Amino acid sequence: MTDEIAALQAGIKALDKSVAEATEQRQNEHKEFMALMSSDSAAKELLGLAKNRLNKFYNKALYKAPPKRELSEEDRIAVNMGGTAPATAAPGGIAGTGVTAFAQRSAPPPPPETFGAYAKKSGESQGVIAMIDLLVKDLDKEMTEAQTQEKDSQADYQAAMDDSAAKRAQDAKTLTGKTATKADLEADLEAHTSRKGSAASELMATEKYIASLHAECDWLVQHYDVRKEARAAEVDSLVKAKAILAGADFSF
Repeated sequence: MTDEIAALQAGIKALDKSVAEATEQRQNEHKEFMALMSSDSAAKELLGLAKNRLNKFYNKALYKAPPKRELSEEDRIAVNMGGTAPATAAPGGIAGTGVTAFAQRSAPPPPPETFGAYAKKSGESQGVIAMIDLLVKDLDKEMTEAQTQEKDSQADYQAAMDDSAAKRAQDAKTLTGKTATKADLEADLEAHTSRKGSAASELMATEKYIASLHAECDWLVQHYDVRKEARAAEVDSLVKAKAILAGADFSF
């Protein structure tokens, strides 16, 4: 029972360790997933801005102008009274796009000064826009695969946690039962040990009494025949003496 309890305790400890390791791994995987989604979303946003700026120059029908600035009530009052609206802060991020996900990385080097005068080329622009669309499609695919993998990993982790929790609860219940059984066995062992001590003391007293009986009876048993013959001779002498006293004559 002691070995079984030790095995259960070791199993619960190992289970807790595996749960902690699985949880840490799941957290790291989730962090990587969130970082990937943030990076890909920022990349898509940046590519969208680049495509929109190309459309502004090459295909004005597809260009989406930035939303009009919403003035505060105080600014609207100032404008209505002939004033000017406060200047709009320039967007930060990469090249003033407002995208900051990659801002910490080093900016690309400036283009070489060997290019000639720029000429508007529709075919090349369409190729660049198509390439941007392809990059966005690849990012969408990567994000979809990452979301599917994240969902599956989370489901597997949750199932593993549920199984581990059920096993731990069962092992803990079994451990409690075996601990109680061990306590009962120890109590029984103590009671049996106590009874054994009492029985041993009683046995010693009995053996001592038997030894005393042997001391008293062995001599009688050993000399029984001699004493029997002596008693018979004594009885015969008494009978004869009684007869003589009664007038009997044993001379012949």
